[in-house]
Amino acid sequence: MNKSKSIFLYNYSFLSLLNLIKKLIQNKIVPNDIKNYDYQANLFDNTINLKVPEDEKVINDIINHFGVNILNIMFKVFLSNEQYKELIIYYFWLYSIKYKNKVVYMRNLKVVNKALKISKYVGKEAHRLKGFLRFSELENNVLYAEMAPENNIIIFLSMHFKKRLKNEFWIIKDVKRGILSVYNKKDYFFINENEYKLLTKNVSNEEKNIRNLWKTFYKNISINERKNIRCQMNFMPKKYWQYITEMRDDNEENYK
Repeated sequence: MNKSKSIFLYNYSFLSLLNLIKKLIQNKIVPNDIKNYDYQANLFDNTINLKVPEDEKVINDIINHFGVNILNIMFKVFLSNEQYKELIIYYFWLYSIKYKNKVVYMRNLKVVNKALKISKYVGKEAHRLKGFLRFSELENNVLYAEMAPENNIIIFLSMHFKKRLKNEFWIIKDVKRGILSVYNKKDYFFINENEYKLLTKNVSNEEKNIRNLWKTFYKNISINERKNIRCQMNFMPKKYWQYITEMRDDNEENYK
């Protein structure tokens, strides 16, 4: 006979999740699972909404008690595509209470090891896309880039390109999640793709020329006899190729 599972709900955001976990730990509640409001409960699930206020003080509490590195690990796990990421953060927090900032050395603990691996993977993908992301100049002079990462890393790319392209208008779109980061030369903000439509996605004539020059350069410096697709994929996984200029179809005129 199936037993009822206690599944606690939070309001999508990292801050909401942290406040919920803090509440659970304070009340010594061990959840079967933690999910956001989109979760589709089955017949045997007991979904619980504690409606915990989103207090930013929880961020400082974590930093003061465990250190900023522990908070960063939790945040990267939250941004991952791991199915049980909320539970991992919950148990990682519990171990952090016991071991403080030394918890990162407790790799013999399954949950800690899992959290560290996920954090590293998310950070690695963000670092990789900082170099692989390709912007195109549209006819409205906005720089536009698309990507489809495994993890929800658009915030790390936004922080990076706010510094690198601070004097440009740019948009980064996460195609997989339908999220856009829009930068207005001062700051970036996130919107859903349904809330915003580009006036045009046609690239400018100058962009077309630059693309052709880059493809010609890439083709001329390559040596066919030494072509090694497997080696290329080690440095630049094939899942990113559709968004990289030198790997795109030569007949494409628009961004898509």
